[in-house]
Amino acid sequence: MTATFNNPLPGVPAIESPFFAKIFADPTIDAETLRIARDLNENGFAVFDFPDSDFDAIAEKIKADLGSQFNWDYWRENGFERGEGMRVQDAWQSSDEVRRIATNQAVIDLLTKLYGRQAHPFQTLNFPVGTQQHFHTDSIHFSSVPERFMCGVWVALEDISDDAGPLVYYPGSHKWPIYTNEHLGVCSAESSERFNQGVYEPLWRELVDTHGVEPKTFTAKKGQALIWLANLLHGGIRQTNSNVSRWSQVNHYYFDGCAYYTPMHSDPAYGFMEFRTPLNINTGQRFTNQYAGHDIPDDVIRASRERDRKDRGAPLPDGFDGQQYLLANKDLFDAKVDPVHHYRHYGWKEGRPLRPE
Repeated sequence: MTATFNNPLPGVPAIESPFFAKIFADPTIDAETLRIARDLNENGFAVFDFPDSDFDAIAEKIKADLGSQFNWDYWRENGFERGEGMRVQDAWQSSDEVRRIATNQAVIDLLTKLYGRQAHPFQTLNFPVGTQQHFHTDSIHFSSVPERFMCGVWVALEDISDDAGPLVYYPGSHKWPIYTNEHLGVCSAESSERFNQGVYEPLWRELVDTHGVEPKTFTAKKGQALIWLANLLHGGIRQTNSNVSRWSQVNHYYFDGCAYYTPMHSDPAYGFMEFRTPLNINTGQRFTNQYAGHDIPDDVIRASRERDRKDRGAPLPDGFDGQQYLLANKDLFDAKVDPVHHYRHYGWKEGRPLRPE
């Protein structure tokens, strides 16, 4: 940022600010950072080479350590045809290499410059195959107040082929408004079922059609990474070859001085907001929810959670992954039950496994 420009909108990420040109006119910003900033501002994503000289060794160690956690036989016989993926969440807690990628200081410093606030990693996802996931915006899953202070960094742990279900994204969709429950006319607090992103998918398809935006795929080379902004529509196209892998890692980052919450499960004007207090991967400490420089009082957070009127059953364990829960319980998978609802009301009492053995 130039010494003479006093940004009047610190609550908007620098890369999405209407004052982008002035903020990034700083002559001390290096050419590569400026290139990434311009790509993000225009398209909502930017590709770069992951900055770790030992990346090849790190990637191979992750594949070796995590490979046994996946039910490959089941996926090849059933999951592949059903358009499912496989993943493990927050493997940083058990894998030094996963943690090393998530906490890479050069990446954190880059994100901090791009957003104008200190970046912190809070979640990792590791995938051995394509996600085969409907395109979506992270803004309904991981959001903040002020909005858009969240991003993802996807890293290829091997060369990704066209038939492995590569990443798909819709350039420019990050500039669209962020639509949440009130825009759809739905109320999570009064729903007997916990919402999933299927509530939003018809809207996203209609937006893509109306705007006429064409999808692009990213067949990355090993060691390439992609930053995407919070509201960029992205997903994974269908994998067409069950004999190939698509090893990758996603790191999600929040930024200082925000309130963190899940819009899909929140109705703020109705008095219900699902605040998030994830672990900061760097420090191991919980994030503190803040508003305009002030910590949000604990009683406000508790009161908001108590506004959840419906009987949603037992709380979810930390790191609960609905897909892994279904894969661990084939009868539930075949019945296509809602994994969150089943665990909260029945699974915890039945001692159901959370992940495949």
